[in-house]
Amino acid sequence: MLNKNQITQLKSRAHHLKPVVTTGQAGLTDAVLEEIEIALNHHELIKVKVRSGDRDDRKQIINSIQSKTQSDIIQVIGQIAVLYRKNPDNHG
Repeated sequence: MLNKNQITQLKSRAHHLKPVVTTGQAGLTDAVLEEIEIALNHHELIKVKVRSGDRDDRKQIINSIQSKTQSDIIQVIGQIAVLYRKNPDNHG
């Protein structure tokens, strides 16, 4: 579990990032989930754009991504979710 200070630092680091994965009209497919996994393994901190006009659908998709990838939701602004998952291989 991340503390408030860690979350603030991650938000600051994420500010300049561009979304690395975008969900399409099909929603959260296995292929999209695999791309998110690869991005989290490589970058740890990523932005995902969830294309859905319905706020509740977006929230459900983001929560599903968080659950399936075992990542932390750092921030959600509109269609953009910032996710973080520490990669132990990157930290000696």
